[in-house]
Amino acid sequence: MTSVPQLDPTAQLAKQPGTAVLLVGSDARGDVEGARADTMMILYKPTHGPSVLISLPRDSYVDIPGYGMNKLNAAYSFGGAELLEETVEQATGVQLDGYLEIGFDGFVDLVDAVGGIEVCVDDAVWDELSGLDLPAGCSKIKGEMALAYVRMRYADPEGDIGRAKRQREVIGKVVKKAATPSTILNPIKYWKTAMAVSKMLAKGNQTSITTFVPAGLALMSVSGGDGLSLVVPISAADGWSDDGQSVVIWDDAAAAELFGEIASGQTSDLDRFVG
Repeated sequence: MTSVPQLDPTAQLAKQPGTAVLLVGSDARGDVEGARADTMMILYKPTHGPSVLISLPRDSYVDIPGYGMNKLNAAYSFGGAELLEETVEQATGVQLDGYLEIGFDGFVDLVDAVGGIEVCVDDAVWDELSGLDLPAGCSKIKGEMALAYVRMRYADPEGDIGRAKRQREVIGKVVKKAATPSTILNPIKYWKTAMAVSKMLAKGNQTSITTFVPAGLALMSVSGGDGLSLVVPISAADGWSDDGQSVVIWDDAAAAELFGEIASGQTSDLDRFVG
């Protein structure tokens, strides 16, 4: 598995109980120059209570250390995983124990390796920019269409928020299918899945196996319905920055409650943020 430089997880904020990992979807794994981070989520497994997967919309308007206010995904373009982690920690108050980056090319292979996933839409969808083309109802989709499904936002009335919901949906469904006995017992399927995962993932160079294990358990818990899948509380999904950018504005008070409870190791009451 490729490694990328990341923050020293012991040198930043006070350590909260449990394990918090930043999951990042990038279109150029390991190559910072010209790369974009289109997906950012905090995966948190507490010592007690349900695990939580929280989407941080890419257009979130946050303070990037050394660069001022900008969209969250700009931190990755400016300074890779290290600056993105620093920005997320500063915005949330949650210390990140690990970093895991998902390359979109490998994502396509992984969806194909598990045999595709089923998604359902109320109305037919055609989005020219992403290439998503789905009829109304439920469809089984494979790699390229699944990638379009998680990338599409312009044809979604919820924009970036809707895309974040689909990203969490697809991650949960892929993890659930990959964790079935048929994946382990079928040598060909197991090999294809393992190869897709190794191609897809890059880890932070400070992220250890002791961080991967609880993170994996947390993902399985969320994908199985025992955990919580959230978006950071939003006050304006169609806000505007001072320099005229379309941005997502967090609900500062509600976000502080959410991340404050995570920083203290509490998740038992976070279902009030499900929306």
